Amino acid sequence: MTEQTEQTDSRSGAQQGGVDPKSGTFVRDSTYIQARITEDGRDGWPVEAGRYRLAVARACPWANRAIIVRRLMGLEPVLSMAIAGPTHDENSWTFDLDPGGVDPVLGIPRLKDAYEKAVPGYPRGITVPAIVDIPTGAVVTNDFGQLTIDLDTEWGAFYRDGAPELYPDKLREEIDEVSEDVRRDLNNGVYEAGFATSQPAYEKAYRKVFTRLDWLSDRLTDRRFLMGETITEADIRLFTTLARFDAVYHGHFKCNRNKLAEMSTLWAYARDLFQTPGFGDTTDFVHIKEHYYVVHTGINPTQVVPSGPDLANWLAPHGRADLSDRPFGDGTPPGPPVADERIPAEHGLSSDASA
Repeated sequence: MTEQTEQTDSRSGAQQGGVDPKSGTFVRDSTYIQARITEDGRDGWPVEAGRYRLAVARACPWANRAIIVRRLMGLEPVLSMAIAGPTHDENSWTFDLDPGGVDPVLGIPRLKDAYEKAVPGYPRGITVPAIVDIPTGAVVTNDFGQLTIDLDTEWGAFYRDGAPELYPDKLREEIDEVSEDVRRDLNNGVYEAGFATSQPAYEKAYRKVFTRLDWLSDRLTDRRFLMGETITEADIRLFTTLARFDAVYHGHFKCNRNKLAEMSTLWAYARDLFQTPGFGDTTDFVHIKEHYYVVHTGINPTQVVPSGPDLANWLAPHGRADLSDRPFGDGTPPGPPVADERIPAEHGLSSDASA
């Protein structure tokens, strides 16, 4: 990796990164703890009910993906969830939402403690999502891209009745290709725009973001979801960025050619997903805004959190059901969220399915 100037306030839930001092370009560190939890346990970590805990922060788009997949597949009874608060410091995410500021299952105040159990003196960013082995208290993996695919495919013994097929064999190559394009240009592109320290680096990232958004708009004009009739892993990866676009990326990260609400096809697509169980009911706009505007002091030194935008329009009719009536394929929507995992009403919106 190119020599970088570290940006500790840029650890927004995925992985640490830095800015190349010569170009002013934000470069994300994509090194992970890569062990996998699989049905056959080939990495030494077999799928087991109750053994692992998914550590997340609702503010983080990368963690939000794992929350959505866990809910769509019905894994709540077998994979518990530790929810960190929306802000953190250089010492990592904290469990300040829990009584006494300690996660009640792992018994730790900071996610850093679980990383240190796995790798003493862990030298990289303490990131979410991460899956922790409860008996040892050590992080098994924080490889967020592989993590959700494994939740899609390796935990089959524990899927709910009616769980959707989010990563079907026949579509995997196309899902991977589209997801990589979206990751490079949009999921990560907004960060490259927001953390750029030179005008050329910012403008390059800005162009990537909106070129990809225009491409997505074209793709979604005559298909309800990215792969066609049903929701897949690719839609989940796109949704969590779109959900944060107007609230954060448009202003905070200077991605301001258009608001999402001004891009008719993408805005209808995003509302469609938001109103689908598992998506809007896992989106906490209060945590999202507090995280970005408070933690990123290099961009927002005052730490003032904006009051807007108005969220009510997320519940407006989307009109996309005419494109397909099978959002879950042969499956069914998940039931209501687990009671103690529901987002406070004042933090979001009621997102009962209209799909």
